[in-house]
Amino acid sequence: MTSPSVGSANPGNAPAFIAIHRGEVVALAVIGLLLGVIALVWPGATLVTIAILFGIYLVASGIFRITVALISHDATTSLRWLSAILGILVVAAGVYCLASPERSLAVLAFVIGFGWVAEGVIDIMAGVQGVVSPSWLALASGAVSIIAGIVAYLLPGLAVATFLTFGAILLIVVSASTLLTLPRRYTIASS
Repeated sequence: MTSPSVGSANPGNAPAFIAIHRGEVVALAVIGLLLGVIALVWPGATLVTIAILFGIYLVASGIFRITVALISHDATTSLRWLSAILGILVVAAGVYCLASPERSLAVLAFVIGFGWVAEGVIDIMAGVQGVVSPSWLALASGAVSIIAGIVAYLLPGLAVATFLTFGAILLIVVSASTLLTLPRRYTIASS
């Protein structure tokens, strides 16, 4: 009886894994191609769908936090209260995203912009203090990150549309690359 050794850490088993899961790999790559094309052709509908999915995720995540706060007996009372309050806030944010998907995308752009500004400040500080080498690269990276964050603040619609466009293009490229580099079918040898 032939049995492939799938799940082993040996990289030599990769062809066996691909042979067994070839259909799934092809299906995921084709779905990735379709989603990338849809995102490029209908960006508005795609963004609203992303916002709605994000809202659903937030509601589910918030409910999970509230549930954990209610049933967790290992945590301290203050930690349970904190988890419950955070869960309520996350649920409220999810409901807001579901009620107003367009505005939630702007909030997402602001959050990303804030993250970039914070990361840029950290990079510049690391460059100035000589924590990283070469320091000029940290300074340049920090400046670019801060500029990108400011652009995301000032033009959130452009930032979200740009994220979508680049994400769609990357999804198409990665999916096509997966299909084009998928090895030919292998026969599975017995172990």
